[in-house]
Amino acid sequence: MRLHRAVKQLPVARETRRGYDRDKFRHWVDADGDCRDTRDEVLADESLTAVSGCDVQQGRWRSYYDGVVVRDSSAFDVDHLVPLAEAWDSGAKRWTAGTRRAFANDLGDARSLVAVTASSNRSKSDQDPAEWLPALDRCRYVREWTAVKIRWSLSVDRTEKRVLVRRAEGCRNLVVKVRRATVRTSTKSGGGSTGGSGGTDPQFDYCYQAKDAGYGPYYKGQDQEYAWYDDADGDGVVCE
Repeated sequence: MRLHRAVKQLPVARETRRGYDRDKFRHWVDADGDCRDTRDEVLADESLTAVSGCDVQQGRWRSYYDGVVVRDSSAFDVDHLVPLAEAWDSGAKRWTAGTRRAFANDLGDARSLVAVTASSNRSKSDQDPAEWLPALDRCRYVREWTAVKIRWSLSVDRTEKRVLVRRAEGCRNLVVKVRRATVRTSTKSGGGSTGGSGGTDPQFDYCYQAKDAGYGPYYKGQDQEYAWYDDADGDGVVCE
């Protein structure tokens, strides 16, 4: 699908920040167990020179937001192109904790996460393109924002869409290819699944996720919202 059409087809919905907590998007994780977490994977992929080690510190990076080139990774942030708060506003509040984790660590599409200068990332904060655009490569930014919104089935608000359409009209009408991510929604707003072996903790779908993050045990008698977690030995304590 070409950019102009892709932007026009983005679904519009009212956005609300209610219930947002950055901790509901678990990051950075080492999903493949190779000792590099998501941040380091992005730094390794985007370095213009070879890098080494688990904690990637030296390489050569160019921030496409402002054109700054550095060799020390401490000067760079790995930016969620669509910020976590913006994702929450436009659909992620209804996702399971597992889907939010997948979004926050999305290495399946290079447009989702980008290494940029810390200053540009902090200038952007959680703003959408109606409120902030990079100093450079704005057409690229509009294309990539659109692609990530499509990939994760996220909506846009009316002002955001109006600005995206106007900005896209000034850009080359390139083809935007997107592989959609698997999105699972929860029956409890802002939480995980509510049946079977899943839990209702707003951050974690399963006990092992809660325990890996240092949470639990939970007590059925005191914490009724965790009653769906497994209690294998029947002692009333879950996520032991």
